[in-house]
Amino acid sequence: MLQLEDLVLAQGDFRLQADLAVPGGGRVAVLGPSGGGKSTLLAAIAGFIAPQRGRILWQGRDLAPLAPGARPVSMLFQDGNLFPHLTIERNLVLALDPRGRLTPERRARIEAALARVGLAGFGPRRPSALSGGQQSRAALARALLSERDLVLLDEPFAALGPGLRAEMLDLVTEVLGAAGRTILMVTHAPDDALRLGDLALVVDEGRAAAPTGVEALLRDPPPGLRNYLGH
Repeated sequence: MLQLEDLVLAQGDFRLQADLAVPGGGRVAVLGPSGGGKSTLLAAIAGFIAPQRGRILWQGRDLAPLAPGARPVSMLFQDGNLFPHLTIERNLVLALDPRGRLTPERRARIEAALARVGLAGFGPRRPSALSGGQQSRAALARALLSERDLVLLDEPFAALGPGLRAEMLDLVTEVLGAAGRTILMVTHAPDDALRLGDLALVVDEGRAAAPTGVEALLRDPPPGLRNYLGH
């Protein structure tokens, strides 16, 4: 379980509060107006922003003393975070060894992960040789290899067309959801929220609300979200 206890994040004049829990294995869409703090919330969980107050707990353990790389967190950004000068295989091995050492066992695990996301045989290619959708699949394979239980997705598929984005969301559910990972995904699209899972939380007016059923939330959104969605 992920718990945000009396959490306050502050950057300049911006302030965000959160006091909520996300169940283990939950798939949660993070919704809200642009600039409301959705990415800030994920960055704090990942360890890139230090809270002004409060605690971030994973399975009862306070994450505050842990550097980002030591947290049980994988994070996917919109650009996929692939190093352009490395092959896909070399990018993915970093999820297994920060020094990038390839062994026969690691190479086999990488190939299995690539096959799992539909990229069998793509290990020797560089990111520039892949389409946007294929790069997203490679980033997803890296998250699978990391075996970290908490996966944060900051609009990683926003640049993809609707059909390919739906395909990637299904793959997230199939690959990461089936592995029991807890998933928080920032999105601006109600259809994506519905496709991801059954929970959503709203970040608006300086507060991150507790997760609730996504269908009920979208039927009767709070005022800020309603205005943003144009309801």
